[in-house]
Amino acid sequence: MAAFDQVKMLNQLRKAQNELKKEIVEVESGDGAVVVQITGELKVKKITINPESVDLEDISELEHWLEIAVRDGLAKAQEIAAEKMKPLMGGLGNLGL
Repeated sequence: MAAFDQVKMLNQLRKAQNELKKEIVEVESGDGAVVVQITGELKVKKITINPESVDLEDISELEHWLEIAVRDGLAKAQEIAAEKMKPLMGGLGNLGL
C-alpha cells in the first residue's frame, strides 16, 4: 500500500473515531425509571434515575434496571461503532495494525 493510501486510511479512521465521540445512544429501563446515555466510544455519558419510579425498599430492582440499561446501551453503541468502522476494517490490515 502506498504511503499516500496509508495516510488517507488513517485520516478516515480518525474521522470515524471523532464521529463516534459525538454519537449518543440513550436506553431506558423500568418504564423510564433509569435512563442511560452511552457514547459511540462505549463510554457511559450519563445515568438518570427518576426518583418517583424507584422503590427505595427494593434497591435490587433499581440495580437490575441499571444493569439492563447499561447492557443494552453498550450493545447498541457497539453496533453503531461496528457499522461506522466496517468500511475501514479491510484497509487496516494493509497498514500493519
